[in-house]
Amino acid sequence: MLFDPITLRGLDIPNRIWVSPMCQYSGTDDGVPTDWHMVHLGSRAVGGAGLVMSEAAGVVPEGRISPWDLGIWSDEQADAFKPINRFIVEHGAVPAIQIAHAGRKASTHKPWMGGRPVGPDQHGWQPVGPSPIAFNEGYPDPHELTTDEVRSVVDAFASAADRSARAGFEMVEVHAAHGYLVHQFLSPHTNLRTDEYGGSFEARTKLAVDIARAVRESFPANHPVLVRLSANEYVEDGWDLDQSIALARLLKEVGIDMIDASSGGNLPNQVVNPYPGYQIAFAREIRKQVNIPTAAVGLITNPVQAESVVASGDADVVLMGRELLRDPYWPLHAASVLGVDVEWPLQYVRAKR
Repeated sequence: MLFDPITLRGLDIPNRIWVSPMCQYSGTDDGVPTDWHMVHLGSRAVGGAGLVMSEAAGVVPEGRISPWDLGIWSDEQADAFKPINRFIVEHGAVPAIQIAHAGRKASTHKPWMGGRPVGPDQHGWQPVGPSPIAFNEGYPDPHELTTDEVRSVVDAFASAADRSARAGFEMVEVHAAHGYLVHQFLSPHTNLRTDEYGGSFEARTKLAVDIARAVRESFPANHPVLVRLSANEYVEDGWDLDQSIALARLLKEVGIDMIDASSGGNLPNQVVNPYPGYQIAFAREIRKQVNIPTAAVGLITNPVQAESVVASGDADVVLMGRELLRDPYWPLHAASVLGVDVEWPLQYVRAKR
């Protein structure tokens, strides 16, 4: 079943192996993709993935995780994505993009340079958030967004969705996980607001629902919109699976087509016990309780394991990250292991047997 096609809205995706969005920290200072992204994303399409999702693209400049991350707030960025997306389509995969705002976790250095916050002297900026609470020691206090500024974030996501469609992306995912801005609004630990966006569950989820609705209205009606959630933030009295299920119901009502179920990332004191497939249960419960398609992610590394996720009904697709960094051609190898005959790129057929 891993190699069965799946249809969401009017979009046919050839298999259930999807490339998870992974920041490359290799864009220009203006958030424009480069040749690196053509090769990085294109090689995963050549390697047999059914869908290739580009890294988190900032909906505004200050929404990037680092000054070298990609954006989708300008036409220059959209134009640079067009040839990449054409290549992905030509090689049988579906191009997708994750649109995001990093909030208080923005303006950091590249991971291989330490990943610490950077200031204006290093192309950085003051981050923003729902409340003026720094992510961790050594991080600056974010500017607390005003109510009007929060509403402008919704508009920025809607514009990013429209621009993504014009850039050739056929699916868009709203990033509401991993401690970035939307997740910061969801959590009672990071959202201490007293306006319409803080306090009760309904108020803390308002930004996520407003963004989902706006993106759904801005993206072509026959193409799907996903939302990535951190289903558990692994701290007492924090955001958890029950709240994620309740939010997923609201997202389904505004037209979201799939929940990408991840976890963690919002608080430095989280206690996580990762093991192979440790997040699959989140996808399974959301799928079961909400009756919405889900994607599973997290230490899914071998073909039999990935096949079991889909075949058992735990999730509809698997999103793979680091394993596809190790091996861009993992889907072709997985097909061989599972005894499935799939087409190889004509240029590579001589190596199929």
